[in-house]
Amino acid sequence: MPKWENKRTDSVRMMEIQTMQESQEQFHGLIRERFAKVALSQENRFPVGPENAKTLGYDPDEIENLATSVTESFCGVGNPFGLGELAPGQNVLDLGSGAGLDSILAARKVGPSGKVIGVDMTPEMIDKAKQNVDALWLENTEFRLGDIEALPLEDTSVDVVITNGVFNLCTDKPKVLAEVFRVLRPGGRIQMADILLHDDVTPEEVATKGSWSD
Repeated sequence: MPKWENKRTDSVRMMEIQTMQESQEQFHGLIRERFAKVALSQENRFPVGPENAKTLGYDPDEIENLATSVTESFCGVGNPFGLGELAPGQNVLDLGSGAGLDSILAARKVGPSGKVIGVDMTPEMIDKAKQNVDALWLENTEFRLGDIEALPLEDTSVDVVITNGVFNLCTDKPKVLAEVFRVLRPGGRIQMADILLHDDVTPEEVATKGSWSD
């Protein structure tokens, strides 16, 4: 192959990579914008709040006993705690922790000898989660702003990873999974609640579902 063709091929690949990165950054920006509105109670295009949590299998008494500021921005799609019990002393990572409902419930389960770290890409959600934890005097919980494709955690530092309606929004799912396995300790596990499309769903049916996260 002539050298000029090699150079052309490399140039095309670089343009494709740049376009993909720009597309991912744009998508991340839209996600931040959408969930910033949820944090500020300006979004109602998909189910949010305490009643949604109850319909997904959360203990109604636990939800009722939480402050409105904790439950009003909940927008999960399932109950990750239904996949396994957390034990006192465990370290838990909450991917896409939002306003902190799952993190707070996890913190109560692992107790003062355990620790919960929530990671979210939306500053408004991080701010709200920190306020919620401070109001409850939970000293075993912290929240970090960051992308779950590049987790701000050390290797083999957590026992359990929980996530609720977040993985479907990731543009690079293999990278996220690689990060999850990087931070999990040997014998650790992930408890994921999420949404997916069956293989037999047609493009026409997908189009009727609306835009992402509706």
